[in-house]
Amino acid sequence: MSDFSSLYDFYLLQWLWDFVRAGQEEILLSPYMPASCAFLTHVLLCVPFFFLDVLSCVSSRIRSWRIAPDSVPAPSARLWLDCLGRIALRYLTVVLPVTALLQCGLRSPVLPQRAPSLYGLCVQVLASFLLFDALFYVWHFSMHRFPRLYRTVHQQHHKNKAPLALAAQDASSLELLSLLVLALVSARVAGCHPLSETVFHLLNSWLAVEDHCGYNLPWGLHRLLPSLGLGGAPFHQQHHAKHSGNYAPYFTHWDRLFGTYRC
Repeated sequence: MSDFSSLYDFYLLQWLWDFVRAGQEEILLSPYMPASCAFLTHVLLCVPFFFLDVLSCVSSRIRSWRIAPDSVPAPSARLWLDCLGRIALRYLTVVLPVTALLQCGLRSPVLPQRAPSLYGLCVQVLASFLLFDALFYVWHFSMHRFPRLYRTVHQQHHKNKAPLALAAQDASSLELLSLLVLALVSARVAGCHPLSETVFHLLNSWLAVEDHCGYNLPWGLHRLLPSLGLGGAPFHQQHHAKHSGNYAPYFTHWDRLFGTYRC
């Protein structure tokens, strides 16, 4: 039975990989692909939270999920548009061209023919997350530790007063670029198959959006899967409220280990 299940998982992923590759290799290998997908994925994943912010004006149930105090209103459509404009400008002027140059020297010129096994995909994605979480913790802690680094790289990210899902990438061009590079390096060091890397980037984008949304949602991954040690939006909201502590993006173990955990 397990052999049959393994074969089924493999052929399902192989079918998916063949479907993705079919006639799309030139696009998938484009040096502009990572930054373009990072921006578009982020915007699309934020759409449900835009409607949550709109509906929170008329729904007491949705307002009860908000982490911010009642004195902080839900972000307006104007705030969303302003934030979107800032992010789009930074991607177009810095992140897209710089990552394209980096990808030309890092990315393999061919795609593998075979898909990973389901087990291999899960291991690669988890390894990427753990590595990214560790690298992000060190980088984030450093940006708060050194005033010049904070002013030149990280300060923009803390300018939003109201929690806003889109603000997960409302940061300086240098910070956006550094985080995208950290994600790409994490997937590369973890030996990710392109399909595993895609899953990692999708989940990474979703968790970043969820962390900044300002809602302690009943279906948040930190509540659905508490054994994983995810902090979720409440964990990250504490960082924005206190401007210190809770430096890891998703998991809480590094902050607990080094005494920077805030609750």
